[in-house]
Amino acid sequence: MSLKNDYPVQSADLTTGLARLKQRQGKLTTLTVLSCTLFIATSLSLFIQQDVVFHFLGLTQNISQLHIPLSVDQNLQAYIDHPNYLMSLFSWFGWLLLKVVVSFIGAFFIVGFLKKFRFFLVRFQSFILKFVAWLIAFAVLWSALTYVQYDWNDNEQSAYEDLVHYDRNIQQSHIFQYLQRSETAQPVQAYLLGQAALLHKPQDQDAATAYVAQLVQAERADPHFFEYGFKSEQLWAMQHAIYGKSVTASTAKLQPRIENAQYWSAMIQKILFAISALFLLLSLVLYALTQRFKQRVIRIQRQVHLE
Repeated sequence: MSLKNDYPVQSADLTTGLARLKQRQGKLTTLTVLSCTLFIATSLSLFIQQDVVFHFLGLTQNISQLHIPLSVDQNLQAYIDHPNYLMSLFSWFGWLLLKVVVSFIGAFFIVGFLKKFRFFLVRFQSFILKFVAWLIAFAVLWSALTYVQYDWNDNEQSAYEDLVHYDRNIQQSHIFQYLQRSETAQPVQAYLLGQAALLHKPQDQDAATAYVAQLVQAERADPHFFEYGFKSEQLWAMQHAIYGKSVTASTAKLQPRIENAQYWSAMIQKILFAISALFLLLSLVLYALTQRFKQRVIRIQRQVHLE
């Protein structure tokens, strides 16, 4: 069957129909990109949803920021204006989503732009060369956005990182040296230095184990332990990092909240997984429809040119 039998219209109507078909193709392409973006967002959310749920319930699974109790010298309180972990997590997730989406979609636009030049058009007839070009474009865009991200963050956490940073030994850190010059109680020092050891990258397990053990002993023996202003959630995170469980009475009381957080985290994970699968299926269907419309546009354009 000829194309004219498929589209029984006059030349002017054929041109009008072609314009409408291109509009529909553009809308489908937009919906495909949007669906892919939502699929990527929900897929990435699976990796951070547990931290988000725990923090919304006032808990943390890992030591992610330094907590300074009120019993500490005010000079140390004034020294640091540490960032909110939850906001930092959302910022990290936002940058990751931005880098994935912009690099993934932008690489296609770059390859499409290069195909306007005959030199690249001829070489991109090979799928392998076109895929290599897409990978290079993806890497360039990702690297550029990563540079912007770290340049943006460098000015925000310098004071916080300077306080807890050390190379090999925790005695090198500013916080250790400050505490040695101060009259801070021994349990408070162990509380702060244990956090600093767990914040170190990689975690300083030896130092952290020693300081957490001091805290456990102090809770059992020091009658003033609960007057220092420690957060039981932070104590639980420290014990969980070292022992994998609660080992004192103050942290054992958090178990119902922890189980509640784990329950909601598991529920949200299942929901996000279902939504991610739905958007993946929708993206594939929309992509197939977009390709079908693209082929129709090409066929009609050839017919118009023949006439």
